[in-house]
This record gives sequence, structure tokens and C-alpha cells, in this order.
Amino acid sequence: MSQPESPRPFRFGVNLMTSAPADEWRAKCRRAEELGYDVILVPDHLGMPAPFPALVAAAEATQRPRLGTFVLNAGFWNPALLAREVATTDALTGGRLELGLGTGYVKAEHDTAGLPWLSPGGRVDHLRRTIEEVYRLLASEELPHSRIRSSGGTPMPQPVQRPRVPLLVGGNGDRVLGLTAEHADIAAFTGARSVRGDSTGKLEVLLAGELEERVARYRELAAAAGRKEPEPTELNLLIQFVLDTDDREAAVQPLLERVPNLTPDQVLELPIGLIGTVEEMTAQVLAQRERYGFTYLTVLEPNMEAFAPVMARLRGK
Repeated sequence: MSQPESPRPFRFGVNLMTSAPADEWRAKCRRAEELGYDVILVPDHLGMPAPFPALVAAAEATQRPRLGTFVLNAGFWNPALLAREVATTDALTGGRLELGLGTGYVKAEHDTAGLPWLSPGGRVDHLRRTIEEVYRLLASEELPHSRIRSSGGTPMPQPVQRPRVPLLVGGNGDRVLGLTAEHADIAAFTGARSVRGDSTGKLEVLLAGELEERVARYRELAAAAGRKEPEPTELNLLIQFVLDTDDREAAVQPLLERVPNLTPDQVLELPIGLIGTVEEMTAQVLAQRERYGFTYLTVLEPNMEAFAPVMARLRGK
């Protein structure tokens, strides 16, 4: 798959998943900045930090990193209320916010929250409505249907970033990829998919060739959507594990218990994992940029320290 002759420079994010008291949370965010991460991200799952307050606290503790949701469960959010959260958070963070959205995939979380669990198609429809309505509201200066209006209308909280807060959409299915092609600034690929018919959140990994097909499908949809560029600003990949080792074959053995249907070679080739020395992992990231076009990589919090030396090697490449 051909890529541009001059690929975009790399950008790196870390998804902070573990709640902590205020001082510990701020220290963790400062450590991410010290290590060189470009984006501090938070997920949207029950039992994890509430996204927007956590990002405001991260902004207060840091100066350079951008701040993002990775990704909001659209089913948790009313578009008007979400637009207010986005505008206020972008203002309070000085225009550092990036909005990440997805359909959600864990039924138990909706049950616990007392929210309806829609069909897969219904969740994609809701994601579309959420994206379109949130960005319509963010472009407006008034809250529609407000019961408390001055003569000039009730001002909508205004984001700092113009023309808009950047949008990341995460997902691999055709309909979500179509939404991404139409609306997103960043296309995020998980390298895994929900097990068909399962609503517990169980995922199965995508092999290298399967992910390549998904990226190719996205590019087709982006071209059909009439984008000026064949893809948005960035393609993002979530890295699930980082294992610093000088014995790749031995390190892969424990992983086989989690994916018993895969061979050791298939696990070593998984795009969502980095296994090897710092030099080997750096080479793998460069190869994946060449093959898929990924220039924005996100690692999970447990891998924040382990990935830092690789990140340092990739600067400027």
C-alpha cells in the first residue's frame, strides 16, 4: 500500500485509565509530559475517571500536551449537554481539547447507568446524530429551545479552537468508517473488534492483513466522501501492549494463553503490540507507518514508561 513520500511526523498519546487522588493524578500527568507524550487521553468507562474533569485537572498540571477523550461512549451523552461540556472544557484548557467519540460496546455499562442498549446499527445512528448535533451547536452562539432567554438569546459556551475542536472517531466497522470519512480529523483504529453477538465487551484481535483491509476500506470511503485529502490529518492506532525484551520468542509465550487460536508468529506480527528491544520496536513502528499510514500512536497507561524510549527514538523520523 503506497504512502506519501514525506509521511507526517509522529505524534504520541497515553490513555490514563486509573483514578487517583488529585495530587497523584496531576503527578501522573506531569510525568507523561516529562516523558514527551503529545496527548494525554482519558477513556469513558464506568469505574474510570470522569473524562472532562480529569482533562481539566490534567491541563492545570501540564503546559504542552493536548488533551483528549479516547473515546467517549456516545450512548452516555445527550448532544446538547455534550456540546456544553466540550465548549467549557476547551475554554478551561486553553484550546487544547481533542474530542474522541465511539459507539460504545459494553451493554453492562448502559444497564448500570439506566441507559438504553441499542442494536449495533442503532448505536452507529446515535453516533452520527451526536457528531452532527454537537458540532452544529458548537458553531452556534445560542442554546436552542432554552427556556431562560434574554432578549438576545442565551449564549452558548464557546470553545477556543476555531474553526472547531478536532474530532477523532474510533471504530473498524464499515458504517463507523463511513462516519469517520465524512466527519473526522483523526481516524482511530483499535486493532480489535467486538465478538459478533457478544455484548459483554469481549474483543478479538485483528491480524495484520485484516487491519490493512480495514485501513484500505477507510481510504475508499474517504475518497467517496469527497474529502480534499484521501485521509484525514492523522491515522491513529491503539497499542495494547509494549514488552521490552531481547528474547521475543520467549516473551510471546504468555500472550498465547489469551489468543490460543494464533501462532507465535501471528502474535509477533500483531499491529496492536510491540515486542522486542527498543531498536526492534522502533523498527516495527516505522514499518507499520509504511504499511498502514499510522502516525499517531496511543498506548495504555501501564505501557507509558516502557514505550517512552521507543517514542524518543522516533522523534524526527
